[in-house]
Amino acid sequence: MNLSRTDVGFMAICTGLIVANLYYCQPLIVLIAKEFSIAENIAGRVTYLTQAGYAVGMFFMVPLGDKLERKKQILVTTFAAVLALFMAATAKSFVMLQIASFLIGASSIVPQLILPLSATMASPEQRGKVIGTIMSGLLLGILLSRTISGFIGEWLGWRGMFWIAAGLCLLIALIIQRKFPINKPDFKGTYGQLLLSLFTLIREQPMLREATLINALSFAQFGAFWTTMVLLLSGEPFNFNSATIGLFGIVGASGALAAPLVGKMGDKGNPRKVIGYGLLFLLLSFVIFYFSSESVVGILIGIVFIDVGLQSVHISNQTRVYALLPEARNRMNTVYMSFSFLGTALGSAFGLWLWAIGKWEFFSIGGVVLSIASIVVYLATYKQK
Repeated sequence: MNLSRTDVGFMAICTGLIVANLYYCQPLIVLIAKEFSIAENIAGRVTYLTQAGYAVGMFFMVPLGDKLERKKQILVTTFAAVLALFMAATAKSFVMLQIASFLIGASSIVPQLILPLSATMASPEQRGKVIGTIMSGLLLGILLSRTISGFIGEWLGWRGMFWIAAGLCLLIALIIQRKFPINKPDFKGTYGQLLLSLFTLIREQPMLREATLINALSFAQFGAFWTTMVLLLSGEPFNFNSATIGLFGIVGASGALAAPLVGKMGDKGNPRKVIGYGLLFLLLSFVIFYFSSESVVGILIGIVFIDVGLQSVHISNQTRVYALLPEARNRMNTVYMSFSFLGTALGSAFGLWLWAIGKWEFFSIGGVVLSIASIVVYLATYKQK
């Protein structure tokens, strides 16, 4: 069966609301630091632990989508996210919050189960558009989560945000039960064989290797910026509270509207060209950030550049990866997204480290270095289509 617009819309909504779990913590860093009486850069650990949990969950759980009935797997994983969010909301120590953050990441992999499901059920000529639409939901969830979290944090405290997130995930589970189609994969081997096949795919698919490395470097830039930006805006000369910092997510969300357009461009032409343009946008964003340590306007412009750039790279790469082996889409997505979010986690840690050494200027230079590295990989593998 092909997906209707309503099906795609529900998938986009569920994807956005669940992926938001990964980013609620970012504007709350200052509030968490105050409650546990720790430095803000230490409180920032929850951001990359969440991303690391996501990468681990991706690697060990998403491949099962090629073996288990996908709707049931999505439901069970969503309920696990509810429990992890409850654990964060009731954490009595920062250690417990760090553990809960890792588990939130590991259980919020549902978007990476929904995307292969949508790619499997969409017609080939519409696949890029469907992926782009669902990616719009995902990206809006990523970016608006910061805005929502900032306001909820100021209003109800950081714990209130996790309580609300747990309730949203419970509601999503009910929607999934009623609206999602049943889809049974074809893989008949064992779980061990399933995991071993990931390394076979990495070895045998050069396009997968290229797309994954470029995406990991791009996600590292994204993670570094959104984590370090909180530290910049909460200090001199801005002194913004978490609600105001969260508003910056709205600017990034405006860029998410370009996702379906990027998907269409990939359907009609060579998506690799779109990736090249996206990498240039990412590089320009960090040049702008370097000169904007005291400029709100400069930071806003840089946010648009970094988000449009990331979407261009990510959606185009994802469309290419999904076209390779239809029978292994969950495993292909596992390789691609596990390393992408590992890149996000390492990028967040890298940004915090650069901030501790040389504040915003060092962070911006580090972002330029990551951008140049991704461009070098792109140019070195120019024969890949």
